[in-house]
Amino acid sequence: MMAGMTRSAWWSVAVLAVLAGVAAAQTQQTGGGVSGPWVTEQSGTTAGLRGIHAVSAEVAWASGTGGTILRTVDGGATWQRCATPPGAEKLDFRGIWAWDAQTAIAMSSGTGDLSRLYKTVDGCKSWELEFTNPDKDGFWDGMAAYVTDVGPGDVCAAGSRMIEGAILGDPVVHRTNPQDTTDLPSFYLAGFEIGIGCPNASLSPSATSIFALPGEAAFAASNSVLEEHGPGTYWIATSTRLIQYNIGFTSAHHYVAENFCDIGFRVGGHSASAGIFSLAIRPGSVEAPKAIKLGGFHWKTPSCQRADMVAVGGDYKAPDDRRNTAVFTGGTNKFQPAETSPHGYRSAVAWDSAAKAWIAAGTNGSDISYDDGKTWVPLDDGNWNALGLPWVVGPDGRIGKLDPGRLRK
Repeated sequence: MMAGMTRSAWWSVAVLAVLAGVAAAQTQQTGGGVSGPWVTEQSGTTAGLRGIHAVSAEVAWASGTGGTILRTVDGGATWQRCATPPGAEKLDFRGIWAWDAQTAIAMSSGTGDLSRLYKTVDGCKSWELEFTNPDKDGFWDGMAAYVTDVGPGDVCAAGSRMIEGAILGDPVVHRTNPQDTTDLPSFYLAGFEIGIGCPNASLSPSATSIFALPGEAAFAASNSVLEEHGPGTYWIATSTRLIQYNIGFTSAHHYVAENFCDIGFRVGGHSASAGIFSLAIRPGSVEAPKAIKLGGFHWKTPSCQRADMVAVGGDYKAPDDRRNTAVFTGGTNKFQPAETSPHGYRSAVAWDSAAKAWIAAGTNGSDISYDDGKTWVPLDDGNWNALGLPWVVGPDGRIGKLDPGRLRK
């Protein structure tokens, strides 16, 4: 008991504190607040949310700790708690990818077999485990996927649809792949396909030859370190580099091309908690591949194509440090630091086509840029993890939806 306080006074203070805590928890789960341009919505959970994918103005999926997966089909007016995937009660779902109100895949992140990929085709009433990380020391950081029709000779019937994509993970020595005979750690990059209307599923071995620098890894903060631009073409954000990786075919020769894109400095500084956390490319801005002469053949390789790209990050242990938290290309093939950075560490960035602007979010708020990422203006001081515009998610079940009328111009 505090000195000088009577028992009745102490009891009154204690009751008020409990009621305040309950009210705060209810507000967190029921929404109704506003943080800058973000209108908070009822999530019904206190899980830490790191995955969010918007399918349309009405349908979106979110994911997070404790096996949590959420879905809305009414524009965020209500969020449904999905059935927990089998054996996933303690998993941390860092990534969610969906195509409609019925079909989605969810990726958990963790060491070894705690990294998994599940699929639902019935609106999250049930889930099926598709893949588990084959490397006992590996850690999955991000995924990207798209839906396509089955190809010729596929085991699925004609007219079926297939989910195709890739998974990026931290560098390990890939003992599970007999084709990878080196003892050097390389980033995990494995393609996969999953049948939607049939049970076919396959995960390719990872033998990327993207060898890691000392201390280099990738961050699973918001499932936005891997961008896929068609089959076999990827943009990858590691803690220290931006990499364009392409696997493709000419008419007669197989080729692999890696392009390490210079960003000029270390995003966020040199600590293990700092680096690039998110990469986004404005749709329709990537130039076509150019033919170059290599080894006597004309191979088409991207060679860090011109595009409008933004990468954000910083040091998550120093969230208020705004130095070196964003880089941009402005439609070129070279990155340069933002002249006015976001006002702290940022774990996610996305292009808002309606506002014609970039939005970045992190644990001390969000910012907006109307000039290709050159300068940033603060939007709010909330606590956020991931973007799937118009939604943003964060710890303690926080979900916000963007109100365009509240954006700063």
